[in-house]
Amino acid sequence: MRATRGGLILLGTVGMAYGAWLLVSRQDLGQIVEVVLWLAAAVVIHDGILAPMVLGLGWVGGRLLPRAVARGAVTVLVLLGPAALIAIPVLDRFGAKPDNPTLLDRDYTQGLLVFATLCVCAGVAVALGELRSRQPARTNVEEE
Repeated sequence: MRATRGGLILLGTVGMAYGAWLLVSRQDLGQIVEVVLWLAAAVVIHDGILAPMVLGLGWVGGRLLPRAVARGAVTVLVLLGPAALIAIPVLDRFGAKPDNPTLLDRDYTQGLLVFATLCVCAGVAVALGELRSRQPARTNVEEE
């Protein structure tokens, strides 16, 4: 396990270094500043809005819903929340240009609905697993 973790850390570090080199070597200063601002905004949005909202909703759900249902609901929230935030620009078709029909050329709403369905299935699986783990184990011992 230690070697696998080390290999993944090395691979990730090499990938980030390559991406940083491409950014610095192929973009002008204005584009680099835009990337830095975008990354800073992503951190602020995640740590300042999304994470506290998920924690708060998870806490409220844990108080109001049965435990198994609450765990499934939090699973759906953690999976679907960030995806929905990321999907806002394409759902509203920001950046679409009439002279370039290849931009935003898909039905992104349908894709988000498919992903939402998969997230709900994952939440149901978590809830069922929680319920199953609470049931006493069945034994095949015959009564004498």
